[in-house]
Parts: sequence; C-alpha cells; structure tokens
Amino acid sequence: MNQEAYWDKVAGKKEFTVKFYPELLHGCLSHDSAILDVGCGYGRTLLELAAEGYPSLYGTDISTNMLELARRALPDAVFAQSSGLTIPFPDKHFDAVLLIAVLTSIIDDAGQQKLVAEILRVLKPGGVIYAGDFLLNTDDRNVERYRRFEHKYHCYGVFELDEGAVLRHHDEAYIRQLFSPFAELDFKPVTHHTMNNHQSSGFIFTGRKPLAF
Repeated sequence: MNQEAYWDKVAGKKEFTVKFYPELLHGCLSHDSAILDVGCGYGRTLLELAAEGYPSLYGTDISTNMLELARRALPDAVFAQSSGLTIPFPDKHFDAVLLIAVLTSIIDDAGQQKLVAEILRVLKPGGVIYAGDFLLNTDDRNVERYRRFEHKYHCYGVFELDEGAVLRHHDEAYIRQLFSPFAELDFKPVTHHTMNNHQSSGFIFTGRKPLAF
C-alpha cells in the first residue's frame, strides 16, 4: 500500500498524537502571520492555531480524504493537495511553516531533503520552521523492527506496520544536518505518543530562514 492510500484509508479513524507547542512560536509571529501546515492531515494543528487567534492559515496534504476533513473543520483556511514532496504555493509566501510527524512518512533522505528545500523556498526571509518528529529508540521492540527492515529499505530506522504504513525514526545528528540551512532557535528532545498508543523518542526543532537566503 502506498502512503497516499494508507492515509486515505485511516482518515477519520486515526488520531494524530504528536504534541504541538504553539508557545514556541509566540515570539516569532504576529497576529496576521501566514502559517502553512505541511502534512496537515485532518487539520488538528491548524485548529489549535485558529484557537490561538491566527486567521491566515494554510494546509497541504497528500491525502484527499484527510483534506476533506480539514476543509470541513476549517472552512476559512486555504488547503491544497500536494505530492508530499512539493508545496503548491509561491516563493517567499509564508511567515511560518509547520512540519509535524511528516518526515516519519518520507523514508528516503532525498525525499526529505527535497521537502526541506521546498520549505525554504516558500518561507519569507526570516521566516520560521517548526518541526516535530520521531528519533531512533533503543528498546527491544523498536531495535528488532529497525534491524528486520534495514536490508529491505537500506536505512536503519525504517519499519513497516501491519496495517500498511512504512515509517521512519531518525538519528539526531541526521536531523540536525537536514535542518542546517536554518538558523537554529531551539532543539528540544521530547517523548512523543504514537498513533498506536506507544511512546517514542522525538524532537521539536525551531529555526529561522536566513534573511540573505
């Protein structure tokens, strides 16, 4: 099953559980900041931002069914379907871009690097990225599945779920390198809850696009 088909299948059934910390953005944004949530799913994070009083909200997602739910929840937001690696908005359009539990669904380095380059493209100079995702774990359950699928996907940290998804947990040094084009504001190790009621090591990264980029 491809990723689009999986997320279409679970739309309305799975609850996104990676916690969003909007206070990390408070000092970076103004009331009218344009904010894009890449991989917005059914609009969970955008609903939190709307509750915080931000009116200029945008979302992209690979899943038609997820976007339908998001449009119902946030009729005043702007949504667009994307390939997962491209962002269908103009250059230097956004004050902030959110990337929450999206890298986990992009299992190859090249795809992740392409998406980060797209985020740099659509951010205004001085704009902010907020990213939250999963890091490698050291418990027996995770290590066993990392090793089981390493040969198939040529990457330690990639694994399959019985329900059809292929996901990735990341090395911290790799994540820091991936986001190195941004001036780091904060890197916070956290524990995330997964959609299947487990706990996982994770991170929250905030960074700023250089003014000269």
